[in-house]
Amino acid sequence: MKVKLKNVFVIYFLVSVIGLMYALLQLGQPCDCSQHLRSASDLMHGKDKKISQLLSEVKRLQARGKGPELEGQALPVIYAITPTYARLVQKAELVRISQTFLHVKNFHWIVVEDSPVKTQLVSELLAQSGLRFTHLHTETPKEHKLKESDPNWLKPRGVEQRNLALQWLRENRELSEEGVVYFADDDNTYSLRLFDEIRSTKRVSVWPVGLVGGLRFERPLVEKGRVVAFYTAWKPNRPFPMDMAGFAIALQLLLANRKARFDLLAERGYLESSLLQSLVSIEELEPRADNCTKVLVWHTRSEKPKMKQEELLQKQGLGSDPSIEV
Repeated sequence: MKVKLKNVFVIYFLVSVIGLMYALLQLGQPCDCSQHLRSASDLMHGKDKKISQLLSEVKRLQARGKGPELEGQALPVIYAITPTYARLVQKAELVRISQTFLHVKNFHWIVVEDSPVKTQLVSELLAQSGLRFTHLHTETPKEHKLKESDPNWLKPRGVEQRNLALQWLRENRELSEEGVVYFADDDNTYSLRLFDEIRSTKRVSVWPVGLVGGLRFERPLVEKGRVVAFYTAWKPNRPFPMDMAGFAIALQLLLANRKARFDLLAERGYLESSLLQSLVSIEELEPRADNCTKVLVWHTRSEKPKMKQEELLQKQGLGSDPSIEV
């Protein structure tokens, strides 16, 4: 029995030694683990790529959301003053320019109705516009209002409305606030570049206006970066022979000159001059739009709709549904 146990022990010892030697020999052998390593590397690379994509998406969403808003807050506000009055194309005109204004950063639209009350049409349009706005109203005195048969040029329009907007700015803004004031009539067409050009206005900036004054364009003439004269055909001797769409004024300049306003009794063509004369000299004007060589705003005006058929149907009691707003 003792012999048998001894033999068993010897065999066990030999097997253990052989197993140990085999294991030691295997340690020096090359291991083909490249496939496993490649799989792990591909997995890590895939995860890194996914994380990178998610971070890019977060940044994109931030750029669409808070990014522009924060950038816009650093820009001077552009206050666009738009006088408007009830007519068939009023809504069409306001919708058209509001679609442009939506693309302008840090923009405040001041709409002033020539009306004894705020109308539902304009109120709802502004509420749905997506713009920051102020809605005002004041009626032009009857003796200064154009009659239906009067030509557009007979009397200045929008004078009281623009002055009310200036009053609102003086009552609601501080001299320390930066901004630019632009008189944006509802019958014009505006390039977005125009608003980039005028935002840096220090006193009064100027530029050409297309399709105005019986010409392809009117414009300030610039030499060595300064305005020296004006290209215009009608009453060129006016102090500032420019269209209302052709200049912008620094908010601080208007607030510092509290009596500056448009003259309701100004002679035809002198309305712009009645305001600008109290604010700036020609030498101080700041040319924009490549030294006033580019047209970025057009005095387009919508054609007055012809309602002959509508009037005929109304006489027959078959006119269009008046509850449908146009």
